[in-house]
Amino acid sequence: MAASQLHKLVWFVPEDALEATRDAVFAAGAGRIGDYERCSWYAAGTGTFVPREGADPAIGEVGREERLPELRVATVVPVERAREIVRALVAAHPYEEVAYELYPLVDVEP
Repeated sequence: MAASQLHKLVWFVPEDALEATRDAVFAAGAGRIGDYERCSWYAAGTGTFVPREGADPAIGEVGREERLPELRVATVVPVERAREIVRALVAAHPYEEVAYELYPLVDVEP
């Protein structure tokens, strides 16, 4: 198995910001698989957090646990564009602290 030239980017976002974040990462070069573009996957879940003193939460208030519906979104990013794509995601995201994950992938010969 060889290291892939792609990483998997996953982020968590309220539904009303889904398209803005997808548009931003796709414009920066994410979501291309072969002859396809804007490739992604998302599913609903519940996000939880407690803003601490000093936070400026977009939703909720300091010291109180929040539970809200969010979407988990996943797409692929070219290794060489990962930094720019994550920056685009953070700029388009409504949260003060953006929860995202970036995973290296491997190529497997079928």
